[in-house]
Amino acid sequence: MINIVVCIKQVPMVSELPWNPKTGTLRRELAEGMMNPACAHALEAAVQIKSRQKSEITAITMGPPMAEEVLYEAIAVGADRGVLLTDNAFAAADTYATSYTLARTIEMQCPDVDLVLCGSHASDSETAQVGPQIAEELDIPAAAYVEDFEVKGRTVRMQRISDNFLEIMEMKLPGLMTIMTRSFAPRYPSLEGLADAFEQPHIKILSADDINLDPNKIGRKGSPTRIINVYSPTAEKQNVVLKGTAKKVVAQIFDKYGEKISSAIGKDLKRV
Repeated sequence: MINIVVCIKQVPMVSELPWNPKTGTLRRELAEGMMNPACAHALEAAVQIKSRQKSEITAITMGPPMAEEVLYEAIAVGADRGVLLTDNAFAAADTYATSYTLARTIEMQCPDVDLVLCGSHASDSETAQVGPQIAEELDIPAAAYVEDFEVKGRTVRMQRISDNFLEIMEMKLPGLMTIMTRSFAPRYPSLEGLADAFEQPHIKILSADDINLDPNKIGRKGSPTRIINVYSPTAEKQNVVLKGTAKKVVAQIFDKYGEKISSAIGKDLKRV
């Protein structure tokens, strides 16, 4: 029996939303939510484990009440139960406060957890910090950016690409992995799965008091990160017209952009 926890996050469906300039936080209530794509791959990895050996999957998310939607989706595709952490005290939490909250919840709700799976990153923040920080809070080993893995007994054998090298590693359970989006393509919920999810949702809703959290370590009060400015990057383009014969144009390209091309392809064009 493998007890699996999948930490999932609801993210906005659109990328450009108003921010609160005073708090530097995204106004999530202004957009519909969806399951973070990388989290969906982590959930699929858990469901595949369950299809091969006896397992129980608990999906946990932290967010506003509407984040319950992603737990229904998780149950519809194969999770056994969901836990929603929702409380105004959790608002404006950075990765440090979020990982603390999730770790304490895992300890309380899944004390016998064997494997924690997270998405490699969230589409609304791209920090890739919460997964490893949860492992630190739980004092268990962790591996990030995992492409593929296999569970054998109390050991996980995994593969990942790091600095253009293929790494093959083993980790003893309990442990945590963050899953990349190249593998474990998420499945669509079946009609039967959706019906079961809504008829017997098995979703527990918890507040900060229910988990007995330190109020100084959650939400904005427990977040050392401060966002100074939020802006959308703009790309500037400049058109350049090169005239002359083909040989002359190629020579001009090398003169103007030789260093940039060399850097991009990893070769010194002067030696080619």
